[in-house]
Amino acid sequence: MMANLLSARYTALLGKPAKLNLRISALDIRRINYSSKKPSSGDYLQQSLVPTMHYQKSLPRLPIPNLEDTMRRFLAAKRPLLSDHQFRTTEKIAQDFLNGVGRELHKELVAKDKINKHTSYISGPWLDIYLKNRKSLLHFNIFVLLRPDPKTEYNQQLLRATNLLCSTLRYMKTLRAGLLEPNVLHFQPYGAQMVDAYPLDMSQYHRVFNTTRIPGQGRDELFTNEKGRHVLVMRNGNMYVFDVVDRDGNLLKPTEIQAHLNYILTDLTPAPAFPIGILTSENRDVWAELRDKLVNCGNTDNLRLVDSAACCLCLDDASIKKGDDMLHSLLLANGCNRWLDKSFSLHVSKSGEAGSCMEHSWGDGMTMTDILGKIYKDSTEQPQVHPGSVAAAVDSASAVHQLQFNLDSVLKNGIKKAKNNFDLHVSQLSIDFMIFGKGGKETMKKNNLSPDSMAQLAFQMGFLRMRGQTVPTSEPFSMARFKHGRLEIIPSATTYTKQCSNAFVCQRDQHSVQQLKAMLYQCSRYHRQLVKEASMGQGLYCHLYGLRDLALSKDQELHSLYTDCDLDGFTLPTSTVATSVLAVFAPDVPDGFGVHYFLQDNAINCSFASYQADSHKDFSRCVNKSLEDIFTVLEEKTLS
Repeated sequence: MMANLLSARYTALLGKPAKLNLRISALDIRRINYSSKKPSSGDYLQQSLVPTMHYQKSLPRLPIPNLEDTMRRFLAAKRPLLSDHQFRTTEKIAQDFLNGVGRELHKELVAKDKINKHTSYISGPWLDIYLKNRKSLLHFNIFVLLRPDPKTEYNQQLLRATNLLCSTLRYMKTLRAGLLEPNVLHFQPYGAQMVDAYPLDMSQYHRVFNTTRIPGQGRDELFTNEKGRHVLVMRNGNMYVFDVVDRDGNLLKPTEIQAHLNYILTDLTPAPAFPIGILTSENRDVWAELRDKLVNCGNTDNLRLVDSAACCLCLDDASIKKGDDMLHSLLLANGCNRWLDKSFSLHVSKSGEAGSCMEHSWGDGMTMTDILGKIYKDSTEQPQVHPGSVAAAVDSASAVHQLQFNLDSVLKNGIKKAKNNFDLHVSQLSIDFMIFGKGGKETMKKNNLSPDSMAQLAFQMGFLRMRGQTVPTSEPFSMARFKHGRLEIIPSATTYTKQCSNAFVCQRDQHSVQQLKAMLYQCSRYHRQLVKEASMGQGLYCHLYGLRDLALSKDQELHSLYTDCDLDGFTLPTSTVATSVLAVFAPDVPDGFGVHYFLQDNAINCSFASYQADSHKDFSRCVNKSLEDIFTVLEEKTLS
């Protein structure tokens, strides 16, 4: 029954698989076909004629904007959020920064960038934004729902887990052999020619496998050991490892993987009274101290196996009983059967639903969803085991090693506290899924409007409708056109969206349809300008973060631009990636929403996460109403 519910509801939400995209509506991105015409061997997903990292050395470097331009963009972003008095104060702060310490920091940043041509000026600061943050990873990790396998007979836990793991390992081997197709931003498809095409940075892909974020006091560390030939499997809070690659680099046969996973699924070992996986959900400093304690208690070898595992597979004993329970039951479970520090994990429930969790410091959402899209596609189109497959007759009891941890009273008490903190966090986090089925990007494009700008407008309009405010709204934009570019943040709440939102929500009877439509076009044009600037490396936040990081590295007191003008807390952090998955992430601030969305030709699908009871449902209704109003105006009809 659950499979039918997922097929009916979540397949509609997730839509059809889509091609890699920097941002779903800003760019029309296609792929150059680099694949060999001969079929790939069983160990490879692709056999690209062009090496995976072929374009890496030729990527342009991320430019540093002029400081004057950054201050102009800063004030433009702040204007719709402030009263006249507040804005005049902010203008003075910005001018003081421009004429004083900001100017000196900018000169130093430019000089530093010139002698570090192997990377971008934002790569280190962006990494530190994550690694230095002490909050639980529950606030930052991206949780992803995978669509059911279209062949329902494959949505059985052992089959699905085996096929997903096999495809993951095939992807890993393809990547490391340099046979994965390079990612290329291609505007005009002309066969295999590089016409109006931009290769994309793929440096993050080396952190996908055998990588773990290790907690430290004040700052975490990213650890990668590509020599690890094993995977980590978690079930019922117990932890297992087994080798999946031999010394010659050959992958374990699928039926042997199936046998090992079946051995784990039928293992009668009870759940541990003190599961250490829950510690990865703790405050990072607390977890760092407890991890040191684990080492001191003689668990070094086990931790090394966990850290160096190619990936983590979480097998849950629970079946999903209702759609809205997916966040807690599949993505998080009870927290004991997860290792949130791993670069990414696959989750498969007893009833065959699948999802994933991505630790965010090593890479961006576009990277992970691109990888997951390929893994999902391979696992469903080229499954390695089938309903009739017989698991190999191998000695799984010898091949599979269960990890046993030594715990003292301090660790046991820490695990109890971590579990209480996890339960409190999850009890406060709610999610709602919305399908707007009355129109999508097709109608918007016919009206020469940016579909993405209209989605952003609907979120702001919805928040105004719900709480009467225009609030800080962020939209990440991939800077993968540049070497080690990471992300830029587009401040999508503008004076135009504020004026338009007020007209639609607060002044519905004061404007004609043509006037309202003209406001939509203003919002779209300005949003396109912001996107264009970001795509050229002329955004706002990368530059400001780079300057702040430089000041902190010198133990310099931060200017009031940073201390008095909040640059980090967005009430509406939003994200969209053209992919076959639906992502969920936590809000930035207690009274905000984490908004993930993707635009289809005739539908707009969203997930809203909130820490306030039932507010996610209210916001969903308000966004839906805002989209209805936008499409009503596009149909030349009067708002009711």
